[in-house]
Amino acid sequence: MSVAVVTDSTAYLPARRVEHYGVRVVPLHVSTGPEHSLAETSFDPELLTERLRAGSRVTTAGAGVAEFADTYRAALESGADGVLSVHLSGELSGTLDAARTAARQVAPSAISVVDSRSVAMGLGFAVLAAAELAATGAELAEVTEAARRVAARGTILFSVQTLEYLRRGGRIGTASALLGTALAIKPLLHLRDGVIEPLEKVRTTGAVVRRLEQLAVDAATGPAPSGTPSEVDTPRPPALAVHHLAAPERAEALARRVRERLPGHSDCVVSEVGATIGAHIGPGSVGVVVLPGGWSATAGAPHDEW
Repeated sequence: MSVAVVTDSTAYLPARRVEHYGVRVVPLHVSTGPEHSLAETSFDPELLTERLRAGSRVTTAGAGVAEFADTYRAALESGADGVLSVHLSGELSGTLDAARTAARQVAPSAISVVDSRSVAMGLGFAVLAAAELAATGAELAEVTEAARRVAARGTILFSVQTLEYLRRGGRIGTASALLGTALAIKPLLHLRDGVIEPLEKVRTTGAVVRRLEQLAVDAATGPAPSGTPSEVDTPRPPALAVHHLAAPERAEALARRVRERLPGHSDCVVSEVGATIGAHIGPGSVGVVVLPGGWSATAGAPHDEW
């Protein structure tokens, strides 16, 4: 069976992997005004940072039903027997609902839509696991389960310079309890069951990297994921990703420190987030995604192949 894998632009997958596995990426949208809506992939992070720092309003919108329907039809018309569509948390965007509506319109029995309850490479690792398995000729049900299993294992931790951007976009949920704290406090947050929630308060920007480092190591060295006896007997190293917006030095420092603490890691992606996520977390944000056991069901590519 041939299964096509679809995701959205908030997975922030390395371009080489998108091309290698033939993943179809549907972009979300960014607007700076009523007549200036662009695909996220066309909105440079540098431009986003410039607009945000200038006080301009930047809004985001999910992908539409028609965009998903066109993508699904193209995949099926190209020879795929089924389609797996994996997306950012339905708690953060209406993208998932659009994907489900499109699936019902096009071919409900041949299209599986999965809520990753995650975002960025928390979503991306699930997509890669599904795409790798799909390349072996696995059935749609197997590919779908692989994506769900990997998405459920990921940990997403991040720090923002201010909660104002999350507040404006209505994405902070219970993290609103942190609003109004002193400017010196840098909140650490995490994604829990698809929702952004507060985790800790750190007093300085410098302490953020150290605390994220320790939390990442703790997450990576926690209980091993379940699997076949052979997988459990030979634990696989964790997959890692560090994301940022306009904070490359701190992102590289965090990646370096985590690599040193976890020398056997299978992957380490360091990348700047796109406008959809960046508009809600703001410049200076840094985060880390940890996937114990890695994403690959086979070898797990080393980080230098990214």
